[in-house]
Amino acid sequence: MNGNMMLKPALMGGLVMGVLSALPGVSLGNCCCCAWLVTGGLVAAYMLQSGTPQPITMGDGALVGLLAGLFGAVVNMVVSVPMNMLTGPFQQRLFQRIADAQPDLPDNVRQMVDNMGVGAVSVVGTIMAFFMMLILGAIFSSLGGLLGAFFFKKKVAPEPPSPPFPSFPSGSG
Repeated sequence: MNGNMMLKPALMGGLVMGVLSALPGVSLGNCCCCAWLVTGGLVAAYMLQSGTPQPITMGDGALVGLLAGLFGAVVNMVVSVPMNMLTGPFQQRLFQRIADAQPDLPDNVRQMVDNMGVGAVSVVGTIMAFFMMLILGAIFSSLGGLLGAFFFKKKVAPEPPSPPFPSFPSGSG
């Protein structure tokens, strides 16, 4: 299948996957078998099938799912960085209160809670999260694309029956 035909479905699947995976609270859906990652591949395969008159192959579904996973990792990073900047101080205060309420918390855990949100740790965490999303997104979105190709595959119309052979009168001559 033409690669240009896969671009729009892959971008849309990546957008769905990336945004849903980056939103606080909503991102917990990935705890259930990487649901948003698989959904991105499903969306991409659905859009690819709806844009073509012939049935897509399982390979097409996997490829468009893979592309959606790669695009989704980029979208996730672009959306999650501002979201973490907005919700980071709130989360740090929340973890600090939880840590303060635990008098027997080990010192290394308390120090980790105190260092949450420090610039270097956030950059390293963002880079690690991007690569993790890149790998997991590629795997699970490809799986979603395979499932989408299976579930949304158009049925091939049966060919009309061929006309019967003409019968010639047998003449005895």
